Amino acid sequence: MEAETDSLTEQETAVYDRQIRVWGVEAQKRLSKSRVLVVGITGVVAEVCKNIVLAGIGKLTLLDDKPLSEEAVASNFLIPFFSTEDEGCCSIASICAEALRDFNPMVHVFVEEGNVIEKPGSFFDDYDAVIVGRSSLGLRKHVNLMCRNRSRRVAFYTVDCRGSSGAVFVDLQKYAYSSQKGNAEIWQEKHFPNLEEALSVPWSSISKKTSKLFFAMRIIEEFEQCEGRVPGQISCEDLPALMALRKKMCESQAVGDSMVPESVLKRLADAGNAELPPVCAIIGGILGQEVVKAMSCKGEPLKNHFFFTASDGKGVIEDISPSQ
Repeated sequence: MEAETDSLTEQETAVYDRQIRVWGVEAQKRLSKSRVLVVGITGVVAEVCKNIVLAGIGKLTLLDDKPLSEEAVASNFLIPFFSTEDEGCCSIASICAEALRDFNPMVHVFVEEGNVIEKPGSFFDDYDAVIVGRSSLGLRKHVNLMCRNRSRRVAFYTVDCRGSSGAVFVDLQKYAYSSQKGNAEIWQEKHFPNLEEALSVPWSSISKKTSKLFFAMRIIEEFEQCEGRVPGQISCEDLPALMALRKKMCESQAVGDSMVPESVLKRLADAGNAELPPVCAIIGGILGQEVVKAMSCKGEPLKNHFFFTASDGKGVIEDISPSQ
């Protein structure tokens, strides 16, 4: 994104004064002109939305036609109420939009209807970044490709939280950013692979020290796809089938079963579609920060995976990219 020449309003300057002191007025101007699309609003996505709205992005569009339900309320703090009478009365996106407008009235929050898979490529031209919550691998790859096929860069993110664990993927394509080296501002560049390329990296070429969540999530995704499950529609009863799939996938990737510990698969299976709010807050904070970086072009971005597990309290950045 190019820096805008028009100035911030007096209200923006006053509200964002603290941020401007940290990263400068030009970065805040870029951020205030940014347009972000969110597809699928889970608990962790709600945290991301809150963070980028408070930071002062220009426009946020929410796309999630799923009706209000007790399940949706469980970890989504943007939904302030629920009773059996409310079930199905309106979409999750419309309820969350109302709450987000209250967080920062200067940010324009809109609701988009329909299925993102049916949107034409030109639909994505209106955005600078797209964030996709829990969804099928096919949908994530499709949206990533749509972002890649635009005439200008559209940042792409995916995020998912399953129980006490979560993961983020980032594709900024060819991305230039500034960082501070002493008293000098240095501009640097990073190249990101798309989701298809990142997931096609052979497991045998990936360091054994890489977070086990990366491999476990691939098995979970493959299982859900083969079984025709909605993402997150999984339980401990599926563990035997997951273990069998682990053996098959590890053999095809020429790695040992230890690459995917049974304990990690069991943790993800037990979680099902549940999200722990504290974990959502941590992962949502990380991704919110990354979106702010990308929209303001300020600070070194995360490349290209982030994994967090509450059991050990560690967040790990992994660069899983095809060899150059």
